[in-house]
Amino acid sequence: MASAILAHRRTASPENRLTVNQRMSFGKHVRANKALYLMLVPGILYYIIFHYAPMAGIVIAFKDFDIFSGIWSSEWVGFDHFRQLFGSDAFFRVFRNSLCVSFYKLAVCFPVPIVLAIMLNEVRNRKFQRTLQTVVYLPYFLSWVVIAGIVTNLLSPSDGIVNVLIKALGGAPVNFLASKEKFRTILVLSDLWHGMGWNTIIFLAALTNIDPQLYEAARIDGAGKLQQILHITLPGLKSTIIVLLLMKIGNLMNNGFEQIFLLYNPNVYEVADVFETYVYRIGLVDTRYDFATAVGLFKSCISFVMLVCANKLARVFGERGIF
Repeated sequence: MASAILAHRRTASPENRLTVNQRMSFGKHVRANKALYLMLVPGILYYIIFHYAPMAGIVIAFKDFDIFSGIWSSEWVGFDHFRQLFGSDAFFRVFRNSLCVSFYKLAVCFPVPIVLAIMLNEVRNRKFQRTLQTVVYLPYFLSWVVIAGIVTNLLSPSDGIVNVLIKALGGAPVNFLASKEKFRTILVLSDLWHGMGWNTIIFLAALTNIDPQLYEAARIDGAGKLQQILHITLPGLKSTIIVLLLMKIGNLMNNGFEQIFLLYNPNVYEVADVFETYVYRIGLVDTRYDFATAVGLFKSCISFVMLVCANKLARVFGERGIF
């Protein structure tokens, strides 16, 4: 009897009543917005089928995988593949290249769209502004196959436009795509050209949320354009900048397989070979699926640690972060 009274009191406590009310309100919200929740189903199924379900295959990283025996019947080897990875000379080269290319892209490709969005926002002729937006945004619709072909033709040492100009000015032709000193710069600039239009659109959308009366008040107080940008525009973009920066940092170890794979060659492996290309060669070309899975798992762990650190850093600056 005492236990029944105790159970009744726990159920009747304010905390439990709040939980029940929350559940009821959530149920009512779902029933009232069935169409919206049904629209979520394809996206949820996509992530379950293509992102979460394949995570069961991570166990291959801890096995001597035999394609004929299958995943679960293959011999368990524990951390042998990770010891082999950390003990190889290629690991330090690939790890260094992945970090260098990622931070190089982050340092160049992240701030440029912010500056471009602010500049476009200052254009008063709307027709000219839309034309510029279209021109900047257009490369985003091109695949990396097309862009790699354009870059290769432009930088061709025999008949590329760049080398034609160099020879016309009396210089010697340069094989840019085979140069260790220039290859990373080519990667970053081509990635900037391809993606800055999309990121610019995001920041332009964020700029529309800034109250125009703030600019009017600043002009009345005598503030110039630079002061308005520093004290109104950038603070207004702060939340968007931090969220996008967190997403970039969380994706830092993904250097863009398609871009690098289509542009690099054995001459620049020393500076261009990253985790994605290394996993491709080890896993698909050499058919070492277990070792390639171990490399991919290590890369994912590093990305997760970076994302958590960036999220904590965002909270230090007064932002909520993404989780």
